[in-house]
Amino acid sequence: MEGVYDELAPAVLGYFRSHRMADPEGLTGDVFLAVTQRLHTFEGDAPALRRWVFTIAHHRRVDEIRRATRLAPPGPPGTEAVEDEDPFDPALVAALSTLTDEQRQVVVLRHVADLSVEDVAEITGRTPGSVKMLSARGLEALAARLAPAPDAPAIRT
Repeated sequence: MEGVYDELAPAVLGYFRSHRMADPEGLTGDVFLAVTQRLHTFEGDAPALRRWVFTIAHHRRVDEIRRATRLAPPGPPGTEAVEDEDPFDPALVAALSTLTDEQRQVVVLRHVADLSVEDVAEITGRTPGSVKMLSARGLEALAARLAPAPDAPAIRT
């Protein structure tokens, strides 16, 4: 189990942080508690294990959003608390928050969790074509958001 945690916990934590969840470390702990409790029932190879862990993470995220929605009035999107010591580039986190929830889910699962189109489709209940479209649009939006302004001075190294 330690190897599974060491391999996948940083990506699961990144998944929760990129979605600006209030307690990404706690949610990551919840995921790996569930993994530990059910690991004896798992059958499959390394890619299937990665898909299984991120399916649990996705479901945990959805549960947390539902719980938070029941407990508090909704605020503007992307206003959830984020740890001060976030390892992600603040500009990237801000840019991710401008994506639609669907785009952010797909982009993070594809490029942070490093899952295949088919795996993301299975986890999110979408078709592979929908995943590809959302990923492409999300990446285009991120590129536009993170591109330097046309009149910005070039940075010299």
